[in-house]
Amino acid sequence: MVDKVIATPAALELIEQLKALHGPGLMFHQSGGCCDNSAANCYLLGELTIGAGDVHLGDIGGCPFYISTTQYQTWKHTQLVIDVIEGTGGTFSLEGPLGRAFHTRSRVFSDEELAALEL
Repeated sequence: MVDKVIATPAALELIEQLKALHGPGLMFHQSGGCCDNSAANCYLLGELTIGAGDVHLGDIGGCPFYISTTQYQTWKHTQLVIDVIEGTGGTFSLEGPLGRAFHTRSRVFSDEELAALEL
């Protein structure tokens, strides 16, 4: 089975650093709004309310990853690949003070992967 969201080794390393700083209870959300630059933002669990308008894509680094329903409809044919770049992340994301930012890339699922996902 193919994962809908995965993390690069650099992203997994940054997640571990954030866990060391903030504890193990982290989560990700990608809303696609103007203020968060359509990037995956990292929050403390419970810091952001997850609702009916959010889709749980899976976990990265042991942390749940959510995306807004509208973004999911646009990107459901792709696998999200969470990576890290130099710079500041979303306004509210925990990694910003470290001078790095989570960055979302994507790749289109093959026909076989799409069939297995039953979108």
